[in-house]
Amino acid sequence: MRKLILLCMFLATAHITTYAGNDKSISFNQLPANSQQMIKKYFPDQSVALVKMEREFSGKSYEVIFTNGNKAEFDNKGVWKEINCKYTELPQEVIPQKISSYVKTNYPDSKIIKIEKKSRNRYEIELANGLELEFDANFNVTNIDD
Repeated sequence: MRKLILLCMFLATAHITTYAGNDKSISFNQLPANSQQMIKKYFPDQSVALVKMEREFSGKSYEVIFTNGNKAEFDNKGVWKEINCKYTELPQEVIPQKISSYVKTNYPDSKIIKIEKKSRNRYEIELANGLELEFDANFNVTNIDD
């Protein structure tokens, strides 16, 4: 039994290392079409510095890094997973309305600089003041970290 467990651990480790370091630079035109459209629509004035494709267990994922340091990550279908605008404000159109309203009401002097889809309908955001807020599928705050 012990040998079986060790064999399973070895195979899992070998499989993980096979996928490690599989980042590949690609051109902007090699991104899925909906990723390209999203970037053109919400970041029209930002220049793309680098586009990376990463092979993961679930398929491919993509990361776009802008010249100003902002980043956008996309899943294998080209749907955004995370947008980090640490040097600018996040485009309002990307933020679900209920989250935007909550922040305007409760943190009127702070801007949203990062948003991440944690699962299908759960989000985590980061404000410019460093607070991180998590929202459930009904846009109720479930956690606040500073």
